[in-house]
Amino acid sequence: MLNVCLLAPGGVMPFYNRFLTSMIASCNGSMVLVDCGEGTQILLKKLKWGLKNIDIICFTHYHADHIAGLPGLLSTIGNSGREDELILIGPQGLKKVVEGLLVITPELPYDIKLIETSDKLIEYKHKDFVINSLPVKHSIDCMMYSVEVMRRRKFDKDRAEIQNVPMKYWNRLQKEEIIEDNGIIYTPDMVLSDRRKGLKVCYCTDTRPLPEIVDFIKGSDLFICEGMHGDETYTKKIEDTNHMLFSEAANLSKEGEVKELWLTHFSPALQNPYEFLDVAKNIFQNSAIGEELMVKELKFTD
Repeated sequence: MLNVCLLAPGGVMPFYNRFLTSMIASCNGSMVLVDCGEGTQILLKKLKWGLKNIDIICFTHYHADHIAGLPGLLSTIGNSGREDELILIGPQGLKKVVEGLLVITPELPYDIKLIETSDKLIEYKHKDFVINSLPVKHSIDCMMYSVEVMRRRKFDKDRAEIQNVPMKYWNRLQKEEIIEDNGIIYTPDMVLSDRRKGLKVCYCTDTRPLPEIVDFIKGSDLFICEGMHGDETYTKKIEDTNHMLFSEAANLSKEGEVKELWLTHFSPALQNPYEFLDVAKNIFQNSAIGEELMVKELKFTD
């Protein structure tokens, strides 16, 4: 099971009734946060999932509305009693940005590990999570992310016996170990069923639509994507600033065959996103307007 929350749907600057876009995913007591603009920790407090178990924070890019809330959040996580290492993932420049922000919160009770992705992040695994990233098109280096929970494979006794795998190794092989014994190598594939479909959530803001995005989001259970404006008359401005319209996010969702689209990262000028929801739904029916603390529970299906 994977729980996902869109913390807020705002872009550019926070308002009293619309905080900045970020997402958090939770599985088996571990959490991954994507983006951390001003006020993110307020929303996390309101969500009541806790802060201590945030193991990874991913950043799409280093504009203030996506990272300015980091120092306060790191401090609050420290006050929650966390001692385990915290992982930060982001595009090129992460080390410089984080070092600057840590000037105002220099003493933390846990270590920070930085993973800087100059190209793309390929299957970074942490506990139940598998995280990938894809470079997208914005005014500075920018990434989009997928967060997946892979379904554990079943033990296949017949497969193990047919391949003469000693019973004493079955348990270790189920845990994905590779074992060598007297020159014979035993792999998990020798005792486990074929891989089963897991759960996949994709998160994308601050980019123009790209063909590569379609492949990246293919078959996602949930696609959280920016829709800076719903009104097509903003097309020229959107192109100049490297953002997306509702219609463009919907077209990506349709081509990527995702199950559901949540629109987010609304322009401050977009007062009522619901006014333009049909623009997206006419292209991709299962589209929704992102709202503060919007939560979905994703479950494995046979």
